[in-house]
Formats: sequence, structure tokens, C-alpha cells
Amino acid sequence: MSLEALSKDNILNQIEKMHEVQLPDNLVQQEVLIISQNLKKEDKEKNKKESEKIAKKRIKLGLILNELGEKNNLKVEEQEIRNEIQKQVQSMPNQQKQVLEYYQKNPSATASLRGSIYEEKIINLIKQKSKQTKKTISTKEAEEIIKAHSMLEKSSKEKEESEKVKKTIKSSKNKKKIRKK
Repeated sequence: MSLEALSKDNILNQIEKMHEVQLPDNLVQQEVLIISQNLKKEDKEKNKKESEKIAKKRIKLGLILNELGEKNNLKVEEQEIRNEIQKQVQSMPNQQKQVLEYYQKNPSATASLRGSIYEEKIINLIKQKSKQTKKTISTKEAEEIIKAHSMLEKSSKEKEESEKVKKTIKSSKNKKKIRKK
């Protein structure tokens, strides 16, 4: 993860915390289906709460960012999409034809690319309008910041896992009690 990605994550997290948005259940359920479409049935059940949490965050941020984009008349031009596809083509020198065909045959891939560019424009707008404090840091300091962020993410994931294990143990104890009666 780069410092730029960390900055984007922080911006998105702050935006999510700052806004309360009522989300329609059917929209959340549709997003949960998209998130869990490639999971096995037992994994879908096991990860239901986490998938719902991710779905709500995605929808909420999408709505807020889209409103910001509309208010500021941000648009993604066809040339920007072509430039982004060209970047991808250049990054895969032996697969140029396949990359171009992929985008020509898959309008949803192009739409996804358009969405990514739009989101990036909105994030850049937020950065431009926000009060920024520039600080020059060494490579070592940058690595430490990234490492600290990674450790925070890891510890929060481990905490969530341990809570899942506790719930599983608790529910299995409850099941045992039921069997004894």
C-alpha cells in the first residue's frame, strides 16, 4: 500500500464517518449479493454480517461521492477512458490486443473503469479543497507509516476473527445445553 492509497483510505473513512445516510434495504441486499456472488453457500452465511457492513459502506460512499461529483460538475470524458486503457495496454506489452478486446467486448468493464476515474477525480477535488499540510518525510518514515497502518488493519481483522470464534464457541455451548435438556 502506498502513502497515496493511505491518504485515499483516510479520506473515504472520514467521509463515511461525517455523513449519516439512510440506505434502502433492497439496495443493501443487492450489493451483498454482488459481494458474495463467488462465495460458497456456507461462506456466504459465515460472512453475512461482514458482507453487509462492506455493502453499506460501498453504497454510502458511492452516494456521497456521486453527489459531490454532480455538485462540482465532474465528468469523465471518453478521452480519459481511452488514456486509462492505453496505460493498461502499455503495462502489459505482450497482451495489448487482449486488453483492447476485453474493453470492447465488455461494456461493464468500461463502465467500471469510468467509475474508478470518476472516483479518483472526486478524491482529487476533495484534496484540492481541503486544508493540506505538506510535510517532507524520509523514505524510512513513510515505510513506518505504511507499516503502522498495515498493523492496525491486521489487528482489527484479528479482533474480528477472534470475535467470530467467540460467537461460534458461544453458539456451540448453547447447542450443547439444548441437547442436554
